[in-house]
Amino acid sequence: MEDKTSQFKIILGSSSLPRRKILTEMGYEFTLMSADIDEKGIRKEKPEELVMALAEAKADAILQRLPVGDYVKEAEPTLLITSDQVVVYEGVIREKPANEEEAHQFIKGYSGGHAATVGSVLVTNLKTGFRKGEWDRVEIHFHEIPDEVIEKLVRVFVFLFPPFAYGLGNVIVLYLLIRSRKGMYYMLPGDC
Repeated sequence: MEDKTSQFKIILGSSSLPRRKILTEMGYEFTLMSADIDEKGIRKEKPEELVMALAEAKADAILQRLPVGDYVKEAEPTLLITSDQVVVYEGVIREKPANEEEAHQFIKGYSGGHAATVGSVLVTNLKTGFRKGEWDRVEIHFHEIPDEVIEKLVRVFVFLFPPFAYGLGNVIVLYLLIRSRKGMYYMLPGDC
């Protein structure tokens, strides 16, 4: 895909491979910075508030490491994009499970049932300081997932794709397990 010309430089504040892929497929050039924050230290009751708070905390952490004064002086504005995503199952917010046993429980619970992902995107203009963020929710209904498939998902993704291992796992495999969804494709889980 050809690169899109933009009046903005873009910094993607994420180490997420799916998020990189989205911007790349859209044809944008960008640089990467990871926020490296303690996400578990930020708690909100509502998933929509949590994902927005996490996206804001990531932006704040990255801004502390950037020479923002240089961006204010530059002729070309720079946009910092941060985001977050959680899974909601039976009204409970789920982030990355602590271990394989919890990952197994999570996936087993989705079998024949449904869950939702709630994701946020926050864009910060480094030249003006203006921020705009939104969240979206996708409802996902799953086919029955056989126990042997659950075991393989947990083993394979923990070994091959540690960043994707938990949450709802890898989107490509999940497409085979998803019965229906309501919401945007890009809001499907890949990496929380």
